[in-house]
Amino acid sequence: MKRGKKLLALGLAMAMVLPLTACGPKDDTSADGEKSVYRQLYSSEVETLNYLYTGNTNDNQMCANMVDCLVEYDQYGVMKPGLAESWEPNEDYTQWTFHIREGVKWVDADGNEVADVTANDWVSAAKYVCDAANNSSTYYMYDGIVKNASAYFDYTAYLLASEGGTLTTDADGNPIEPVAEVSFDDVGVTAQDDYTLVYTMEQPCTYFPSVLSYASYMPVYGPFLEEQGENFGVDNYSVLYNGAYIMSDFQPQIQRILTKNETYWDKDNVFIDEIQFLYNTSASQLGPESFVRGDVDYAEINASILSAWLDDEEKSQMVCSSRPNVSYSYFFCFNFEPRFDESLAPDNWLLAVNNENFRQSIFHALDRINALEVVEPENPEDLLNNTITPPTFASANGVDYTQYPALKAISDGDSFNEADALAYKEKAVEELTAAGATFPIQVYMRYNPDTTNWDKECQVIEQQLESVLGTDYIDVVVEAGPSTNFLSTVRRGGDYGFMKCNWGADYADPQTWTDPFKEQSNSYNFMATDEDYEVGQMTSTNKSPETQALVAQYYELVNAAKSITTDEEARYAAFAEAEAFLIEHAFVVPFSISNSGYVATRLNIFEAEYAPYGLALQRFKFQKLREEPMSMDEYTQLYTQWLTDRDAALAEAEGQ
Repeated sequence: MKRGKKLLALGLAMAMVLPLTACGPKDDTSADGEKSVYRQLYSSEVETLNYLYTGNTNDNQMCANMVDCLVEYDQYGVMKPGLAESWEPNEDYTQWTFHIREGVKWVDADGNEVADVTANDWVSAAKYVCDAANNSSTYYMYDGIVKNASAYFDYTAYLLASEGGTLTTDADGNPIEPVAEVSFDDVGVTAQDDYTLVYTMEQPCTYFPSVLSYASYMPVYGPFLEEQGENFGVDNYSVLYNGAYIMSDFQPQIQRILTKNETYWDKDNVFIDEIQFLYNTSASQLGPESFVRGDVDYAEINASILSAWLDDEEKSQMVCSSRPNVSYSYFFCFNFEPRFDESLAPDNWLLAVNNENFRQSIFHALDRINALEVVEPENPEDLLNNTITPPTFASANGVDYTQYPALKAISDGDSFNEADALAYKEKAVEELTAAGATFPIQVYMRYNPDTTNWDKECQVIEQQLESVLGTDYIDVVVEAGPSTNFLSTVRRGGDYGFMKCNWGADYADPQTWTDPFKEQSNSYNFMATDEDYEVGQMTSTNKSPETQALVAQYYELVNAAKSITTDEEARYAAFAEAEAFLIEHAFVVPFSISNSGYVATRLNIFEAEYAPYGLALQRFKFQKLREEPMSMDEYTQLYTQWLTDRDAALAEAEGQ
């Protein structure tokens, strides 16, 4: 089905702004016997509640609280039973069996019970996600992992393209190659009985349980999914719930309200009774003062007002840092399929981006610490990430992945070097002049205006890069993108030249960090694909022979790493070689781990679920609403203690 039919029909002629006065006074906490209500402003609307389709962060935050997974995590990142009470692999890790918790209910948006949650619900989810007709953006989580998932997807894609096998050519007269029939019964997802679920792997997979906390592995009640058809997920009544919360009210561009699910299997660990997300087009600007007035319980503190807050006796006790988050990595991508306006000279950009010396000049000219001071003016180096995979994300035999031989020098160094940048510039000018390029090269940078501080960060980078490399060489053009559907319009649409992108880990293995740069359907830097690409002067491809050779070598390294399935140390070493290759040839510029900067909050994040992958960090389960905001001193004490306790908890879990 087409993507357009999956998007929410907002149906509003004008954006409606909810007045802040409608928020009302702060409710008392549950400890006083009253309803505990958490409130937060937002300005970016969800696209869909179809969690089997979407990969959008806004969407996932809602769905992660509405539907549970087979596993969940405690506050230290230790995996715990969720909707599976227990699980075990076979001897060679090619099969995993999960024993489903009995008595869990599917309910509707009014809290009415609809059906029991059974093993069949994960089979229904897999069938939907792996059917190409549904265009799931998270199908890749099955690809190469679950047996025959890829073969089934390819067959359903063929049926879609050939209209059920009746066509042999497409609309342009190109042949449609037949694909061998694959039944979903051949896919490795089976309900042996109502409470026994078995996944069969494409190859041995030791990390498979960590895959299961992602949206595409959430269950769905099959009869309801079939009944809803294309309307599944268009509003709060077109989905069912088995998680901690029900979306009791959903009014796009007005509010969305999550209410505690009274039938929830673990409701004693849900302490916030109601979560109110209140729409305001100026949420990031109005949030801080709304917090001071007590109208909301969370606000991001923009760097432009941070100093004033820290200097204010009262406000300084309301602000704290955000916990560094290694579940997300930020990096700058060079776009090899520029689909931007002719006024920005995409053909000229193509010549430049295919020149490694040009990419290296940008790579070494970017002062990342300077840019990070926009978000973290106090300790920007704490956010710096020299690799795509963040430090502390994964380790094997006691060695952090980023310290494996191929990555160690990169991890311990700093890419910013003005002398190197200018040396690469000199080589690039000579080569690009010979190739017919004109200077300055326009470097088209985009940002989402609804993302706090991104505009300021781009301005700092523009000034800094042009200062190092000279405006005779580059002209950094900074432009805002749309606040709605930014990813689909800008990044996936190729409407940028050089831009900060991010990736969130999906499971506990270095392979997850290769997914943005995958060989098929690459919608980050487009270094591997050129289907339907029209802009550009190169005759057969938009990649030069040198670029094509490097890209091919990278994929050889990745595929070699993927083929190592049970020797964890060798697997990590191989993935480190592939990642180092991508960085050393400046296809990307590693930037930072995730951090929301400084915030005002009445939540203690250290009580929440934690995992550096999947959806654990999106969940409100286990969190309690505080009477007082968290101060910087309290945050520092809690974070220090959390790090110590986490190390102990993980060591204990590994020893079991």
